[in-house]
Amino acid sequence: MRAISRSLAIVAIGLSVWRSSAAPAAATRTAMVTVRAEVGACTSLHASVSMLRFEVSLAGTESAPPVTVEFRAAARTKDRADVLLTVEPAGVLEGPSGAADAEMAVVFTGEGDGTESGVLNAAGPQVAARWTGGGVRQGRLTFTFSGPIAPGTYLLPVRFVLSTP
Repeated sequence: MRAISRSLAIVAIGLSVWRSSAAPAAATRTAMVTVRAEVGACTSLHASVSMLRFEVSLAGTESAPPVTVEFRAAARTKDRADVLLTVEPAGVLEGPSGAADAEMAVVFTGEGDGTESGVLNAAGPQVAARWTGGGVRQGRLTFTFSGPIAPGTYLLPVRFVLSTP
């Protein structure tokens, strides 16, 4: 957007200089000016949390109560381009006594247009939502984890990325 404004300002200055130096005040000239601007992709993302906090109060529980993350994603893209929302762990799942057991699985389900379900793992980002074309989308991702769980608080930092490949 800044590049478009800068281009239009340059054209306006050039036309005013040309007009003031081209002819006396009584003469009028017209000219056709063609301006071409390419708008690049732009994204904006807001997620309600970046740290998943699972609270387990009962011993012998096989899964923790779910944690919900609300998101609002906006993208300006070229016509019919894909928009991807990905999520990945930004650290390790910490439990009441340090790093959680490797047997624990953190899964997510999506609610809203274009959202998907998946499993978080250290192998890389997982697609949480996918759209075609720009605009604003809102949705919800619900995270749960299961495995041998002791009572306490479990924390997992996550990273959300909105991109237009």
